[in-house]
Amino acid sequence: MRHFGHISPTVREGLFFREPCTFTADSPARMLSAALGATLYSPATRPSLADDVLKQAGRGVVSMVLCLEDSIDDAEVTDAEANLIRQFAALAAREADPGPALPGPGDAGSAPGADIPLLFIRVREPAQITDLVRRLGASVRMLSGFVLPKFTEERGRQFLEALTEAETACGRRLFAMPVLESPELLHLETRGEILQGIARSVDKYRDRVLALRLGVTDFCSAYGLRRTPDMTAYDVHIIGSVIADVVNVLGRADGTGFTITGPVWEYFRRQERMFKPQLRRSPFLEGRAEELRTALIEHDLDGLLREIELDRANGLLGKTCIHPSHVAPVHALSVVSHEEFTDAQDILSPERGGGGVLRSAYTNKMNEVKPHRAWAERTLQRAEVFGVAKEDVGFVDLLAAGLTN
Repeated sequence: MRHFGHISPTVREGLFFREPCTFTADSPARMLSAALGATLYSPATRPSLADDVLKQAGRGVVSMVLCLEDSIDDAEVTDAEANLIRQFAALAAREADPGPALPGPGDAGSAPGADIPLLFIRVREPAQITDLVRRLGASVRMLSGFVLPKFTEERGRQFLEALTEAETACGRRLFAMPVLESPELLHLETRGEILQGIARSVDKYRDRVLALRLGVTDFCSAYGLRRTPDMTAYDVHIIGSVIADVVNVLGRADGTGFTITGPVWEYFRRQERMFKPQLRRSPFLEGRAEELRTALIEHDLDGLLREIELDRANGLLGKTCIHPSHVAPVHALSVVSHEEFTDAQDILSPERGGGGVLRSAYTNKMNEVKPHRAWAERTLQRAEVFGVAKEDVGFVDLLAAGLTN
């Protein structure tokens, strides 16, 4: 699989200075953690789940979470588990006998089996991990890991021990994606202690923790809050403060940190607006781009675009998504610009090993080699999986291309 693999090679060639790399579920964890992109959640109760997975793969999704937790009613869990077993078996059968290629202008080799995203199951309790792996049987090969809700040190240890047991039983690498969403993490008097406990837990299982996810909806519920589509998570200061502290403790660039993904954007339909749209007209002035701008505003996605930019500015990579319309914006804004790539390469040039300051190739900023080194390394890691845009290609072009299907 690859990002933008659902669009034609000719279109990709016109967009990218360096195209996104290909990867599989067996690729190194470092690559996969950066490649998650827009992780699309789906309730595990959907009767056509296997077809839905393949459909979304054909639209550019590379990671999905099939949810047994908050997205379904408590009374539905047993049926949802049984449905997951059936749907994984269907996906495994499709992989073994791919049949016709997915519709659309993707690569020639875009058969359903080749496009199956990284699949994770969001469980409720640790015992579900070992039970589901046992019941999946041979189709466990379609599974990349588990999402672990309401993760704290004590609760997390039980989840991670169950994951280790399940790995031993099935002989397959399984990743964990803990969700940081407990009220104790939000509360000021317990936040530091909870964060340190989480840090101890995930460090012990570092090779199996693919990313940490933020449960901002649960954070808001602890105070009876809900942000409007005109506001990002960072505009709600109590939420912005906990994101900052999570990154402070768990997102460091000194080798101790983890990939931390952005919070979910809840909106996907037009709402009555209180504030002016946040998308400037100037990037959308050519061709049909003005129509694209209007569509984004009507679907409340201008706020999403702003939040994605703030995610990256605050050290987050990737995003939890609950609607397919959110995927293309996340991926378009994850592509490394030609300017970013040039700066990163200059900073990491072997000739600059001793440090120093240099003017950027775009002659608009200072690149200081030692302080900017960690940024440059992360930028090149993102460039590997999302690609580098051509010099004259902006996010509007990438977004329009991503919406092709």
